[in-house]
Amino acid sequence: MITLTPCQMKKIDEYTINEIGIPSSVLMENAALAVVNEIVKDFGPIEGKDICVVAGRGNNGGDAFAIARHLFNKGAVVTNILLAEKGAVLGDACVNLEILDKMKVNTIEVKDINNLKELKAILEKAEVIVDGIFGTGLRRDIDGLDKELVNLINSMKKPVIAIDIPSGVNGETGEIAGVCIKAYKTVTFAFPKVGHFIHPGCDYTGELVIADISIPQNTLNNIEIDHFAIDEEYVAKLIPKRRPDSNKGSFGKILVVTGSVGMTGAGCLAGGAALRTGTGLVYLAVPASLISIYETNLLEAVKIPLDDIGGIISGNSEAELKKQFENMDVIAVGPGLSTGGGVGQVVAGIVKGSTKPLVIDADAINALVKDVSVLKRKSVPLVITPHPGEMARLMGTSVEEIQKNRIKTARDFSKNFEVITVLKGSRTIVASPDGRVYINTTGNSGMATGGTGDVLTGVIASFIGQGLEPLEAAVAGVYIHGLSGDIATASTGEHGLTAGDLVEKLPLAMKKLAKA
Repeated sequence: MITLTPCQMKKIDEYTINEIGIPSSVLMENAALAVVNEIVKDFGPIEGKDICVVAGRGNNGGDAFAIARHLFNKGAVVTNILLAEKGAVLGDACVNLEILDKMKVNTIEVKDINNLKELKAILEKAEVIVDGIFGTGLRRDIDGLDKELVNLINSMKKPVIAIDIPSGVNGETGEIAGVCIKAYKTVTFAFPKVGHFIHPGCDYTGELVIADISIPQNTLNNIEIDHFAIDEEYVAKLIPKRRPDSNKGSFGKILVVTGSVGMTGAGCLAGGAALRTGTGLVYLAVPASLISIYETNLLEAVKIPLDDIGGIISGNSEAELKKQFENMDVIAVGPGLSTGGGVGQVVAGIVKGSTKPLVIDADAINALVKDVSVLKRKSVPLVITPHPGEMARLMGTSVEEIQKNRIKTARDFSKNFEVITVLKGSRTIVASPDGRVYINTTGNSGMATGGTGDVLTGVIASFIGQGLEPLEAAVAGVYIHGLSGDIATASTGEHGLTAGDLVEKLPLAMKKLAKA
């Protein structure tokens, strides 16, 4: 699903108005009707219902004034709260405000903090509140009287319908401007905005409705589309097809380089996930001294013993690994490797010497921290899947800095090292070297548990082995990984979810998407 930044949406609005010739007043009217339709749908006949519309002085406020008019016409008891003096409202917003005045709709101008007591009484009576304070163009922290009112609205615990975006959400980054309206539902126009899908903005958006307000689809031709929300429709098209006359060699050969003392489960989870998403053959390259553990716990995989010292692979294993590359379709490196022994040497050798696409995860990422430039010496497509802590170590910064702007972080890393970056976490980001960014929409907090990243590694590698391009595999992988978590929590709840539950539910996620 295409998502836009506020700047991109502004360009589309301007093109629609100035080049196509649809007046801005028409767009405003259509936006208002879309919000009113949602209110009627959710709250039934609204005649006699007490509805409070809170408006700023910009275009978002203009939408709010038009909404107030339609609600008033339908018999609602409407109070219009204006966070400005009437004289400060201009353009189409002013036109709609003047219409309200002529219709005798009650408008209260909020000029100072002394108005809050009166507003509290009005908000307490309201059955529904409409948020039209700030739109997607907000570039400052909300403070002063505005802040007090936002906090007051949130304290009411009433259903709030946000116009376009909850007031206080940054439409580009999802960051919060100090405070933010907590919406029950957000009605956005023409296209969703990036901030609707990124934390913490997505926590304030509520149910997201995308309303058609007559902006032509071909206006997208005038911008570079580089943000996408991953949805079922897109991923369903990527699911590898299975011919009736296929055999196990038809669906990919995956080599997982894995294992160390105390960490054998990681490779089993990755290998199991690959098998559960359709891989024909999984090979686990593991420390020779631990091979019996893998033989017992993942019966379907072929095991390749590697030279090890004390249960950690040694530098002498490089030769054996290189022999295996030619027979494989994709190499996954990292689950449970540890960073001791010869791991650093082996990981660097794989990155520089692999002739097959790579998925780099976990301890393989940590092994690269000493010399991240090794990534620039690869000769094959590479998917790297750090969690925020691993990304912080790679970039020499803090987790807090990584989390401030996850999209920029992932995009910059992908461009710099020409890799596909999967920045894990809630709303996982997939970034391509060409600047495209995909935001995942599945998953839940139950997946914040050990081993789930290993499962993701196996899923992504599986899809590459089955013939998807690495970027497609990463996008499909994060969505299906999250979907399996959502399916699992339907029975286990979030508190009891384990990585093994994800592996078990992957076939159901695949089945659901195959049907779609």
